Amino acid sequence: MKPVFQHTLFIIYVADQNISRNFYTALLQTSPTLDVPGMTEFTLSDTCKLGLMPNRGIAKILGSHLPHPDTGTGIPRCEIYLTVADIQAVFEHAVACGAKIISAPENRDWGHCVCYLTDPDGHVIAFAREIQ
Repeated sequence: MKPVFQHTLFIIYVADQNISRNFYTALLQTSPTLDVPGMTEFTLSDTCKLGLMPNRGIAKILGSHLPHPDTGTGIPRCEIYLTVADIQAVFEHAVACGAKIISAPENRDWGHCVCYLTDPDGHVIAFAREIQ
């Protein structure tokens, strides 16, 4: 029987929960829906959330089974791909929030205009809009 997924929570590991919370609060222009020691969550839609978990928190769970997340900071490990209506405004806002530019909005061969940036931990953030 195929599972029915009711909600999706993507969790990225961050070096400093407070810095990342402040960055994503500004970037997403919304307050966290959960903000406790060890986890911050932002509701992106009715069925999707973005979580921020400190490296040290997940390291306790992982134990010695995987490398400590601090060893991967700054290495691209994920991409957050968000579609928006006004890509230029969102791109400029992201830069003003401190996101580092990888590439400005550009038409891509898969039918989206996309810009790429990074957050304080080097996670890739893409904002896209469908090319008309």
